[in-house]
Amino acid sequence: MKNLIVYMSVLFLLAGCSGGSTAQKSLDVYAQPPQPRVQEAPLAKKLRDVPEIDGEKITIAVYGFTDKTGQRKPADSIANLSSAVTQGSEVWVIKALSEVGNGSWFEVLERIGLDNLVKERQLIRNTREVYEKELPNGPTPLKPMKFAGLILEGGIIGYDSNVAVGGIGARYLGVGAQTEYRVDTVTVVMRIVSVSTGKVMLSVATEKTIASSRSGIDVFKFFDLGTKLVEAENGYSVNEPVNYAVRSAIEAGVVELINEGERKGLWKFKKSKTKNKSERLGLSILKVVPEKKPVKVAKVKPKIKVVPLIPRANPHSDKKEVPIIVSLPKTRPTLVERSCNPKIFEITKVCAKDTAELRKALKVGVEKHVTYEWMMSTKNNAGDYRVCNKNDICFRNAEQMYRWESWTAWQSYLRKSRK
Repeated sequence: MKNLIVYMSVLFLLAGCSGGSTAQKSLDVYAQPPQPRVQEAPLAKKLRDVPEIDGEKITIAVYGFTDKTGQRKPADSIANLSSAVTQGSEVWVIKALSEVGNGSWFEVLERIGLDNLVKERQLIRNTREVYEKELPNGPTPLKPMKFAGLILEGGIIGYDSNVAVGGIGARYLGVGAQTEYRVDTVTVVMRIVSVSTGKVMLSVATEKTIASSRSGIDVFKFFDLGTKLVEAENGYSVNEPVNYAVRSAIEAGVVELINEGERKGLWKFKKSKTKNKSERLGLSILKVVPEKKPVKVAKVKPKIKVVPLIPRANPHSDKKEVPIIVSLPKTRPTLVERSCNPKIFEITKVCAKDTAELRKALKVGVEKHVTYEWMMSTKNNAGDYRVCNKNDICFRNAEQMYRWESWTAWQSYLRKSRK
């Protein structure tokens, strides 16, 4: 009986030391749950410490950042159908691009919900045509959408579970304690592609470990010749959030892309003013200035003497010098001026030397379009033409519509110039 009392005392002592605080915290959270909070970026300081770009913001588009691992959540005894990583990681990519360098680097354009955006713009255009058709200048035109100079591609390409597994434990006379840990790894790859050339300009890969640990104690003991049994367990486990690890890897990749681009000369950092050691430490500098005695200055009236203007002559020649007018050299034309027609670029925002090259760039004659009446009267492939302009000409997508409008604007300019 004494042994039973001793074991029970040891059991309650271990339970109070190991799991009592955990149980109490759980009850406190249940009784008074914490308030929602704004989640701060894991690498917020690194994102803020990136120097600003020396120039204007870069327009960039993100069409998707998908899970390419195909992994499911690891489970010991059951088949889990849940994905191991998040399926919406593009939101972390957009947020990291918007916040890096205090928001001075990238101007992110919406491309994830491009279909919804185009539909909403079409709805606005149709509404204005109905209710503003009696205005003197007609319906108010809708501002054109911005196009991106760069596209960020990539995704989560690896999730390796149980990269490192281990633990330690001990048991004596039915009383034991153990600690276990496990380490997983998630890998993210992203690249920047130039829209004008299709060239992959930068590509980086980052990885983040995901640690999990578990500790516990247990008692399993028979008393009174095996007629009485005491069994108890207590433990606590901590798992690092996978979403937090994915976001950390994405933010580290964005910072590395900027640093890699600066090393390759694709852009430059804005030079900041150098500070001395006292200014970096936030110390103020006191300057001791000696007191100056006032100096009496006598007032003198200025004397003005009028001298006739005499042309300067060369002392080595009897002839007067005649100024020679020299014209300054003309500035060299820029790359855009040498390879593009300025008027074509001003009207269509397309770099082309002549009308033939512009026709080829805008794919005139290659991409088909139909009228709204034809689309409503026929049933063949009518669903392929989803975007219509104010002239009731329908296209397969918004890009074809913008290319056709640029071509019609240039043709209108040619007709006016011929008159």
